[in-house]
Amino acid sequence: MKRNLRFFWAITIVLIALGCTDPSRSYVKKAIKIMDRSGLYATGDEWEKAKKEALSANPVSIEEAHDVVKKALKVAGGKHSFLKEAEIEVEEKTSEWEMPQVSITDSCGKKIAVVKLPQFSGNHEEGLKYANTVIESVPEDIEGFIIDLRGNGGGDMYPMISSVHRFISDGNILRFRSRKRTMWITLDYVIQVTGIKKLPAIECPVAILTDEGTGSSAEALLLCFRGLEKARVFGSPTAGYASSNRPYKMSDGSVMVLTEGCDVARTGEEFCDDPIEPDVNTETPMEDCLIWFRSLN
Repeated sequence: MKRNLRFFWAITIVLIALGCTDPSRSYVKKAIKIMDRSGLYATGDEWEKAKKEALSANPVSIEEAHDVVKKALKVAGGKHSFLKEAEIEVEEKTSEWEMPQVSITDSCGKKIAVVKLPQFSGNHEEGLKYANTVIESVPEDIEGFIIDLRGNGGGDMYPMISSVHRFISDGNILRFRSRKRTMWITLDYVIQVTGIKKLPAIECPVAILTDEGTGSSAEALLLCFRGLEKARVFGSPTAGYASSNRPYKMSDGSVMVLTEGCDVARTGEEFCDDPIEPDVNTETPMEDCLIWFRSLN
């Protein structure tokens, strides 16, 4: 009888231990710990309520744990945060991105370069190719430069900024402000990360075209021109994702992408979840920016 009783208690202890290390609950606890430490909005009563609710949840599957984490993420990181669930690997997975397109036009009596910058999510070698495609295609003697960011949803900002670095004033170009610190981003640092050769500046007016599809890293690029006298923005307000994210690989192969900072322009203006307004709100941005070029001496 005593032997059976000891066996019963041994099984009970094992089951309790297994319950304490249940992978679904452990997943939630790890995610909440990361959010609590670094989430941009993980402070105050709303977060404490969301955190308590998440930690008291009892998910019985990893899918339910995902739902708990997704709900907490929207409080800790805001609308730019998300959970990317693990995907089945395919034998030949290719990056989904397009190369920039550059055209030179003689408009309004001036030589204008037009660059269509799509979003970018490739590797380092592809980023180098992306940036150099623009750098090598823009002649020195242009009198106006148009950066078309319409429909650019973001990705890796470094190749995008590097591609047009000759038109951005040197030095500190952007700041990221988190809950605990503020970090300056310099033009030299961006160029170093991308791995391109830095070239002398080209002094000419710059027009930037935006719409509601301009988001995330494309908004960061836009803010690199904020406050420069030679630059003007045409189009419609951006998507409102001017914030910095950090990915965290989770135990099941999913990736939690957490917003940890907001973008701050060199002017001191802070952006995050609100759209960035253009200088000229127009449904015909290309036509209107050419009119602007024509008005300049």
